[in-house]
Parts: sequence; structure tokens; C-alpha cells
Amino acid sequence: MVTAITGANWGDEGKGKITDMLAPEADIVVRFQGGANAGHTIVNEYGKFALHTLPSGALHPDVVNVIGNGVALNIPVLVQEIEKITARGVQAPQLLVSDRCQFIMPYHITFDTYEEERLGKKSFGSTKSGIAPFYADKYAKIGFQVSDLFDEERLNARLDLVLPQKNTLLEHLYHKPLLEKRALLHVLKDYRRMIEPYVRDTGAFLRQALREGKNILLEGQLGTLKDPDHGIYPMVTSSSTLASFAAVGAGIPPYEIKRIIAVTKAYSSAVGAGAFVSEIHAEEAEELRSRGGDGGEYGATTGRPRRVGWYDVVASRYGCALQGATEVAFTVVDALGYLDEIPVCVAYEIDGKRRDDFPVTRELERAKPVYEVLPGWKCDIRGIREYDKLPENCRKYIEFIEEKLGFPVTMVSNGPSNEDIIYRH
Repeated sequence: MVTAITGANWGDEGKGKITDMLAPEADIVVRFQGGANAGHTIVNEYGKFALHTLPSGALHPDVVNVIGNGVALNIPVLVQEIEKITARGVQAPQLLVSDRCQFIMPYHITFDTYEEERLGKKSFGSTKSGIAPFYADKYAKIGFQVSDLFDEERLNARLDLVLPQKNTLLEHLYHKPLLEKRALLHVLKDYRRMIEPYVRDTGAFLRQALREGKNILLEGQLGTLKDPDHGIYPMVTSSSTLASFAAVGAGIPPYEIKRIIAVTKAYSSAVGAGAFVSEIHAEEAEELRSRGGDGGEYGATTGRPRRVGWYDVVASRYGCALQGATEVAFTVVDALGYLDEIPVCVAYEIDGKRRDDFPVTRELERAKPVYEVLPGWKCDIRGIREYDKLPENCRKYIEFIEEKLGFPVTMVSNGPSNEDIIYRH
């Protein structure tokens, strides 16, 4: 059976935790898109980990972890992550990397940094991980696959094709030092040495696993609202964040995906810039931010404070629908126990009219939240393992949102560890 775990919102919903929690039941965990520009935070018996490239099954020794062809692979970051987790007593993961996966070149990070600098106040809030330049090159057909690292003649020829374009931009747009082919070839030689033990035709491996009836988890990065086609464009990421892309990014038939878990927080948090209708500010935001997540709402990759707001039914319903959710995992409910009342954004007002659907960006930027206010439960719920033992107002909050979403909430997370999960339905 194949299960996809994806985000319903702006990212940082808690996908890593859900993947890590389900990993012991899986044979294989696949990362199918995105790069090291966002992290999945996991808390287990070894401690707290922020994984940026490794799949979230990496902390389970019996699980095979696959980096699929849809990933923007930063090879040095991957190797550093393996070294970091093994240094803390975790067994080295079983890891396979697709030979069709494309990898981030050093100049992708350079161009990402220069472009944000050039844009100034109009920048996209990039993590400067090279993701946008990487995907731009991939679809312009001037990227590099992992398999290219093992063919020096091909590497030379492709660098001869690419470097004139890159150096023209560096000289005339950014006014920065030019790239040197010899230095790049030296770096790529190191990349080949680093990645060689893991390279495999992972598409063939996964299709064989399906024939053998193996359980496979597909792990996505970020969430629906950061999808370049269906999200808050242009303040989006550069690869599809949807479960429908998981088949492409892993190399399996789409009909094999039977279960899609859309993860959404009990409040809203947003990665990076862009329209965010239910956002709150100042002391109100700082209070929620400090109580949220595990140790606060701060980016696993950047460490910067996340934007936070009240739960947005409109955005989440849209997010779940686009993911094709068969169920919803509802996370970080424990963070709301300090509130007397909890606003929930149930609709938008745009130009004086109520909207229940999620609009395009130009309209979204004018939207104002329409709230319904629910009573809080005013107590700490961590440690509760049964749904019926949650405070009545907590259950009413969950059930209110479930009804508004129109998708079943099957898991409720009320703490940072895997044990802090309550199963419903």
C-alpha cells in the first residue's frame, strides 16, 4: 500500500512527525520533491532532529529511505545530515538516491543569493538554498542528473553549454566574479565520491517493491498553498507540493497511491512571504508563536520566526481538496490551551462580499478574515492519549473544524513526541 503525507497549508504543518510516526509500519519512505530549503522536525528517543534532505524514515534502521527523482538534491547537505544523526547514536540509514535525481550546483546557491540581493525589498524571502535557480535550470534542460557525475565527458560537454550563459548573467546583471570550469569539475568530483554509495535506479526499485506488496510512504515538503500552480503565486516554492505529483517525483503509477494524509495545524503558520489572511501580529502573535510547535514557531532551516495566525478553514479546505485527502492529521492542538476564546477564520470578505472559496492571489491580497469564536479549554492536554478524555471544548473545536473542512480528522497531535497522538475514527 502507498500512503502520501502532504501539507494542507503553507508548510511546517508537522509532516515529519506524522511520517516518522508511521515509518515503523512502512518498508520504504520516499522523499519526492523539494530541497533543503525547508526542514521536518522529529522528536524521538534520540532527541530532536531537523531533517532537510533525508526522508523522515531515516531514524528507523529497518526502513529503506529513498530520495526520488523529483528532489532538488544538495549532496553536501545530505552527507552532513547523515553524519549528524549517526554522531548522536542513530544507526546510519538505509538510503537510496535516484540516478535520475538532479542535484544543486554550487552556482545555484550563488544565483539565489544574488537575485534576492538584486530584488531588495521586492524579494521572495528565499532561504538562499538554490531551489528556484535549480528548478529553473531543470526545466530549461540545463540541469545535471546524479548519473552525469559518472561520465566525465558528458560533464565537460554540459558545463561548456551552461557556463557561457551563467557568466553572462554574472558579468552583466549581477556584476560578480565569473565561474571557472576547472573549479566546478573539482567540486563535482567530490560530489561523485560522496553520493556513489547510494545511487540506484529507484524507480525500478519502487515498482518492484509494489509488486512485492511493500508498504511505502511518500513524504512531501511544504504545503498546498506553496504549490507553483495552485498556491499563492508568486510567493510559492518551485516544485509541486501536491500528492498527485508524488507519483511523478517517486517514479510510480499514480493509481498506486491509496491513502493521502493531509496535515494541518490547529492554528495557522506560514513559511516565507505572501498573502496570509488570518495572520496576527505583535504580542498576540508572539504569545502563540512561543507556545507553538516544539519550542516555538521558528523555521527548522532558517531559525527565523514563523508568521502565525488563527485557523483558516477556507485555505485548509482548499488545501485538503487539492491534495485529494482521504484523511486529515490535526497537529499542535496542545498549543492553544492558554486561550479563553479561539477565533476560527470561516470565510473571507473581499470588496464587501463574503467568499467561502479560496481565490487567486490578486483577490486574496484584499481579503479580510470572517471569524467565528469558539470557547477555549484553558488547560494543558499533553499526556492525554484518548479522544474522549480531552476537554469538551477541545473536542468541540476539533469537530467544528472537521465539519467545516469536510474531511475526516483521524489523528490529533497534542505534543511533540510520537506518543502524543490520539487516533479517531
